Amino acid sequence: MSGGAVVTGAGGGLGRELALRLASRGLVVHATDVDEAAAARTADELGGAAWSSRLDVADAEACSAAARATAERAGSLALWINNAGVLPTGHVWDHDAAERRLVMDVNVLGTMNGTLAALELMRPAGGGHVVNIVSLAGIVTPPGEALYAASKHAALAFSLGAQADLRRAGDRGVRVSAICPDGMVTPMLEAVADDPSAALSWSGTVLEPGAVADRVMRLVERPRPVVSMPRWRGGFLRLLDAAPAVALATQPASLAFGRARQRAWARRRRAARR
Repeated sequence: MSGGAVVTGAGGGLGRELALRLASRGLVVHATDVDEAAAARTADELGGAAWSSRLDVADAEACSAAARATAERAGSLALWINNAGVLPTGHVWDHDAAERRLVMDVNVLGTMNGTLAALELMRPAGGGHVVNIVSLAGIVTPPGEALYAASKHAALAFSLGAQADLRRAGDRGVRVSAICPDGMVTPMLEAVADDPSAALSWSGTVLEPGAVADRVMRLVERPRPVVSMPRWRGGFLRLLDAAPAVALATQPASLAFGRARQRAWARRRRAARR
């Protein structure tokens, strides 16, 4: 692979893992994060031609500037990965207006801004790929994650709509993909791991960021509109999505199962840090 790649939320977790893999494949990685110091640490770890900058994905012009800077530095913009996100948990009435705004600004507008900034350069060039990190919460709302799921539903809809519009416009060399992983071990998830009102993993197994990053690399090599991880879970949740009454009826069992696995995972993480 060649050209430049922008990774948002690259300061840690999945973003860092993605940046490492892209650099190893020969891409010039632009590591971005709202935390400038964290982005710089990732770029330093990558070495070579990688570099970093502070990026607030809610700022559309800043996203466009990041895309242009990447193309100028690397010769082209080959890949943009919208990874930045925030994860609130709780009942819908627990979130104040500021938190609701933050979630929509980062998870929805951030995905839109990054996608459009990339397409602005990729379409005239006749090639490129945008990968949006969504979530299984973009298919069916997990207990205690209604606000987060609303943002991820929007992100998934926008991803699919953008790919459809590219096809309608005849831009077949440009692709937009969405990946919907189950809960994974990231600072974002660990911050809410003790919240008893949320089930942070549909399957009861918390994914490692490295495993998700590996699946994203396969998606980069063989683009598809949407992939779920684990794959079987995506199919099962689509069935629940078609039967919302069943989803609501089974929610107490899902929450109890998720809580039990969540507590066990949090205990293991605490023990490992001692």
